[in-house]
Amino acid sequence: MAPQRGHVGSELPQHGARFLDYLTVERGLSEHSLAAYRRDLRLYRTFLGQAGVDEVTTVDVATLRGLVPWLRTTPNARGSTYAPRSIARTVAAVRGFHRFLVAEALAADDPARELSAPRLPRNLPRALTVEQIERLLAAATGDDPAALRDRALLELLYSAGLRISELVALDVDDVDLTLRTVRCLGKGRKERIVPFGRPAARSVDALLVRGRPALHVRGPWLLCNQRGGRLTRQGAWKIVKAHAEAVGLGDVVSPHTLRHSFATHLLDGGADVRVVQELLGHASVNTTQIYTQVSTTRLRSVYERAHPRATADGT
Repeated sequence: MAPQRGHVGSELPQHGARFLDYLTVERGLSEHSLAAYRRDLRLYRTFLGQAGVDEVTTVDVATLRGLVPWLRTTPNARGSTYAPRSIARTVAAVRGFHRFLVAEALAADDPARELSAPRLPRNLPRALTVEQIERLLAAATGDDPAALRDRALLELLYSAGLRISELVALDVDDVDLTLRTVRCLGKGRKERIVPFGRPAARSVDALLVRGRPALHVRGPWLLCNQRGGRLTRQGAWKIVKAHAEAVGLGDVVSPHTLRHSFATHLLDGGADVRVVQELLGHASVNTTQIYTQVSTTRLRSVYERAHPRATADGT
């Protein structure tokens, strides 16, 4: 069904607000994820308005078949078309929204049950070598408060495999330097305890003893900005990129690269995939198993460089 000009009544904003409340309270999604859902629902509302649908509870399967083609040809805020990954995310949001409407008895039927997103290539995560990690961790030098904070930040990202959102949410009481563990809240507000190594413990101790007092921190947070407030995700991202660029790794390093490297190096060292799953806070082992593909790729590369018969043609 080709979209035509129309409008959407009050149902979608009302039901969308209830859906977002559900995602906040029941699913415990982060503000970053909630913002993505809000954008997707606004986009869906535009589609329904152009399709001439007055109320979201009257959407039918035929109308929804036009969603993906519409997304492929509709310009986004930057004037380009939506990427396959963005389309897939919007489709997932729409499917979740309609499932919610049925579960809450706000709709009798789920027209999105057969809605499918474009198939996405599964890109292997990029992991640094151990030598590259060492270069990056050595980049934060000096004893001034900012350097002490940066060193603790880099060490914890790699040593504990934390997400950047988990890292900046840490309070001082979440870190146990005696046991060398950190307590964090992952996706869905699921709590986990992750160990970290001695270098990270030394860096955090230096931050607590000499760094935070000099910055006049005004709250319980572990990592702070120059004004003493909690460090933001964007601030932490800039710190990682600055040190990566200083050692010639700016094009290949982001905060998540350190998490990828954490998982890959554990598996390279013989760690069980189930253990790595728990350390990363993945709900499903299937998510973790992508790192086993990375390790297999690395093993193949090492084998082909080192074995005398790896590339022999038999002549």
